[in-house]
Amino acid sequence: MAAAVANNGPPPPGPSENPANGPSNSAAEQKKPRPRKRGPNYAQIHAKPLPLEVHPLPAFHPSHPLSLLHLCYVYLQQLVSLPSSHPDAPYAGYFSPETRSVHVTDPATVRALWEMGFFGKGTLSRSEPSWLEREKARLLAERAKRKGGVSGGTAEEATMARREERRLFKLERARAERERIERQRAVEEGRMSREEFERLEAEAEAIDTGTTRAVAEAAVAAAKKAGSTEQATQPQPRVPDAEIIEPRAAQPDDSTAPPDVTLTAPCGTAIAPEVPEVHEPEPDPLIENQEHLQLTLEEAFFLTFALGVLSIRTAAEPSHSLSTSTSGLLNLFSQTSYFPPRPLPTLPSPVDVEPDSPFLLNYVTYHHFRSLGWVVRPGVKFAVDYLLYNRGPVFSHAEFAVVILPAYTHAYWQTAEGRERKRFKEMQDWWWLHCVNRVQSQVRKSLVLCYVDVPPPVSADEVGAREGGVRGLLEGYKVREFVLRRWLANRSRD
Repeated sequence: MAAAVANNGPPPPGPSENPANGPSNSAAEQKKPRPRKRGPNYAQIHAKPLPLEVHPLPAFHPSHPLSLLHLCYVYLQQLVSLPSSHPDAPYAGYFSPETRSVHVTDPATVRALWEMGFFGKGTLSRSEPSWLEREKARLLAERAKRKGGVSGGTAEEATMARREERRLFKLERARAERERIERQRAVEEGRMSREEFERLEAEAEAIDTGTTRAVAEAAVAAAKKAGSTEQATQPQPRVPDAEIIEPRAAQPDDSTAPPDVTLTAPCGTAIAPEVPEVHEPEPDPLIENQEHLQLTLEEAFFLTFALGVLSIRTAAEPSHSLSTSTSGLLNLFSQTSYFPPRPLPTLPSPVDVEPDSPFLLNYVTYHHFRSLGWVVRPGVKFAVDYLLYNRGPVFSHAEFAVVILPAYTHAYWQTAEGRERKRFKEMQDWWWLHCVNRVQSQVRKSLVLCYVDVPPPVSADEVGAREGGVRGLLEGYKVREFVLRRWLANRSRD
């Protein structure tokens, strides 16, 4: 009976449970992981491949008969009132003959052209126009550093600091190597004894080891300090109002009390928990955006001729379009693409351009790959004409590097007049090919030789008589692609 009564009683308090304060939470429950900061959703931001609105018909499901009615309703609605795929007002760009490009200054237009097709580049950025965000981050980091001694900065500043650190490390390593070679040479020439050489080597090794150890200890100390500061600045859980009004009896020196319980002194006075200081976020500094979007001539003509969403103007007359016809723009851009630039024509003017002008060759290639769904970007960084991205620069690196090679395959170019009008050398040497291919192999890109068959020249009257005008002129060009890969014996064995 006694044993039965003992078993029915309450169990004795364990080490993690206090009868006065109740059960305490474990350390794992108290320390909750902070939510991870999510980056931008590029798949949603760049969902549209071109700055056009697409109005597709709804899908038809055979298992759902009402979907057929919905499909018929949407089809008839679009048949009666066809929705426009272009913006309400065309985007405005300003032609700059000094830079041989088109500038877009409206912030909304800049974001639209970049997010829908990756057109252009920021004038103060490497690719995406992000100068304003980087400048705000830099000013906020400087303000925080002045207030609390917190180091910070933009990603570009961190990259420059790492590069400077690597540069100094390489210089120090080269200096130590030179000194070691000098000591070794002195021993071989008899100007230094072997014991002296070993002593200097041991001292140099001790200095290098001590420096490395000091740097490692400083890094560990900084990491520990950052971790302790982070734990100290974490906000404590809120104390319920009922426990503040009617606190439970507890000793002030009870270390087993959970953090969500208000302790009481022997006199009955409640000890309020420490409330961490809350820092309000710093307001964004007011900065005037000094960056705009810079479009190449090929991108601007593609947006004007192929898509019809861009209106090109001049800074002198910002309210009037530069030319009402694409033939005038084609003539203007072709004359501007030469170096030095040729005299600008008086608009409007008929199409009178050389068939192998730099602009025509570049635009034919640009239009060809854009029509195939590639994101085409300038490739001067890798000594090529264009880079081809599958979805865009924010998703992956470029897969292919394109080099434009004009091909004079028409019979006209074999005549005496045709040979005199050729502007490009048709044959390239093997040294040039190996250099370009080696560069692309180092950056893991496939080299694409894009041969553009140049048609014979036509007069302005013939271009006007052709069906489609500029479209008829561009139809005379043909593009042939050849993918070139570097052959390696150890990777190409059967």
